[in-house]
Amino acid sequence: MNSRTHWRAWLRASLRLTRVVMHFVGGLLTVALRYPFCDDPEKLTLKRRWSARLLHVLGISLKVVGELPRNGLVVSNHISFTDVFAINACLPCSFVAKDDVRRWPLIGWLAKNTDTLFLDRGSRRAAQRAQLEMVEHLRAGKHIAVFPEGTTSNGDCMLPFHSALFQSAIDAAVDVRPIAICYTDGAGARSHAAAYIDEMTLLDCFWSIACADGIAVTVTLLPSLHAGDGDRRHLSARAHHAISHHLNQLH
Repeated sequence: MNSRTHWRAWLRASLRLTRVVMHFVGGLLTVALRYPFCDDPEKLTLKRRWSARLLHVLGISLKVVGELPRNGLVVSNHISFTDVFAINACLPCSFVAKDDVRRWPLIGWLAKNTDTLFLDRGSRRAAQRAQLEMVEHLRAGKHIAVFPEGTTSNGDCMLPFHSALFQSAIDAAVDVRPIAICYTDGAGARSHAAAYIDEMTLLDCFWSIACADGIAVTVTLLPSLHAGDGDRRHLSARAHHAISHHLNQLH
């Protein structure tokens, strides 16, 4: 890459990040001034539109495959912080997130004030409280989304699922909807540009995405799994197999 091309790429990435900051400021104002006066359907519409716009500002195109479920527990593989917005752009959800997400700049405040359920893994009592909140939300007909791997990967292979959160679907008697997320580049090959892994900071990940060109994220809604009175480990394994099998077929 010559110096002129490098300069253009740097300028493009900087402009994207500037637009991202402006978009987040707009989101903060919307949540602070408008959100408290909206009913649930209006909040979901705002969340969907804002998330879709964020992906656009970042230069990520979205493709959705499959039919949207009416309600239930949504489970997905996890590659990047943008997974949340890719899912919200097609299926607005309440997410279960690690407690340290609260401290992320901008994103943490937005998450806290848009129905995110935080999970403190070091506290059994906090985990039980989060479980009860999930069941309450699911019984009320809302979508709850979780990333059962518990962390992110580069997308080449999936990590094992933690089965504990699947119990909420069994207790609430709702279906589990597996979702497969995949990032590709302009040539259709798997892209690692959005991966939020290893020692990367949130800013590093933002910069990696902003510098890339032609990123696309495909959100595939796979067939629902009936929870019933089954075993959470078996339900977790079925969901893991459904997602990993689909991703292996793609690549």
